[in-house]
Amino acid sequence: MESFIIEGGHRLSGTITPQGAKNEALEVICATLLTTEEVIIYNVPDILDVNNLIKLLQDIGVKVKKRAPNEYSFQADEVNLDYLESVDFVKKCSSLRGSVLMIGPLLGRFGKATIAKPGGDKIGRRRLDTHFLGFKNLGARFVRLEDRDVYEIQADKLVGQYMLLDEASITGTANIIMAAVMAEGTTTIYNAACEPYIQQLCKMLNAMGAKITGIGSNLLTIEGVQKLSATEHHILPDMIEVGSFIGMAAMIGDGVRIKDVSIQNLGLILDTFHRLGVQIIVDGDDLIIPRQDHYVIDSFIDGTIMTISDAPWPGLTPDLISVLLVVATQAQGSVLFHQKMFESRLFFVDKLIDMGAQIILCDPHRAVVVGHDHAKILRAGRMSSPDIRAGIALLIAALSAQGTSRIDNIAQIDRGYENIEERLNELGAKIRRAEIC
Repeated sequence: MESFIIEGGHRLSGTITPQGAKNEALEVICATLLTTEEVIIYNVPDILDVNNLIKLLQDIGVKVKKRAPNEYSFQADEVNLDYLESVDFVKKCSSLRGSVLMIGPLLGRFGKATIAKPGGDKIGRRRLDTHFLGFKNLGARFVRLEDRDVYEIQADKLVGQYMLLDEASITGTANIIMAAVMAEGTTTIYNAACEPYIQQLCKMLNAMGAKITGIGSNLLTIEGVQKLSATEHHILPDMIEVGSFIGMAAMIGDGVRIKDVSIQNLGLILDTFHRLGVQIIVDGDDLIIPRQDHYVIDSFIDGTIMTISDAPWPGLTPDLISVLLVVATQAQGSVLFHQKMFESRLFFVDKLIDMGAQIILCDPHRAVVVGHDHAKILRAGRMSSPDIRAGIALLIAALSAQGTSRIDNIAQIDRGYENIEERLNELGAKIRRAEIC
């Protein structure tokens, strides 16, 4: 097991460029299963979750070529469907959350899929009902095999239908879209997720020959086509990494420029940091975060305590709540964080409390942070990363802490952040990777 050893207190300065979006990469890479022709994808992040998904596609027979750093071609003209029922395939799926996104394209193109209960973050229950209800609406039948803990899904023919999703699930929407693009007739998806990742997936599929309208809204209409063709696609910068860098620069920065962030796809991220008092300068498509000796948390117009909560797009992404919470520990003022979507995602605050942060964990979904205004520096400590986003939040805390910290289980951080220690060390951080027996 590897760990990070972080020497805190070193201020960050310079320029950093965000990687390609992890969640978009998982979706569009799985979408390459929908055609026999070559699909080229640019700006693919070199992270554990994406690399494991690419290996999984190779295992089922997809021809993958690494054309350049962060640039791949995929051709799924000889998919080995028998391997999908193997114990080896099921085992690999069970450790990779992104494998669930293979169900839609496999069902849409081949009429069947076998998928294990996916792994990933330990942040609470992440149900798959939305996916399966969507597939059922299209005419698929499925059964869970308890002895193997797998799902078998089959359809003689998928037929487009109107459906109202029970929740605006991002992966559920993506899966249903990929199953429906070659279904017979027209599919209408209401209460669809409309995050930039979903918009990008739809644009890529349309470039391949799909007929999807309503992109960017929560009402998608998909007219089924008989086949999809080759295309090229460029993945957006990762908005979560952009937000993570803003948080780092606010807490421990001495002037940081974040390049090529695709500002129009950041939603409420900048506004939310502004609510914490963080100063952000927009320069073209770059963000400049000057040194913040003080940042003061805003209050509502009636003077009540600021509340920051997550919501489906265009609301605030839940993936940044952990980072924002850490940033608030050194702000002036108090703020209530309400993490609505995952019941275990705030449990990492115990580690911040051990470091000296003033946080009241009200329940699994809510925490009040009383900011130190830099009058009390966090203490270094030893901690373990429970999930990707808590891991990066703990890394930010350790960078700002006094002394040397250690973060174990950093494979969780590697799942979502590309060469993070090298990139931050170039800004002046002191992070080293250590093998812990």
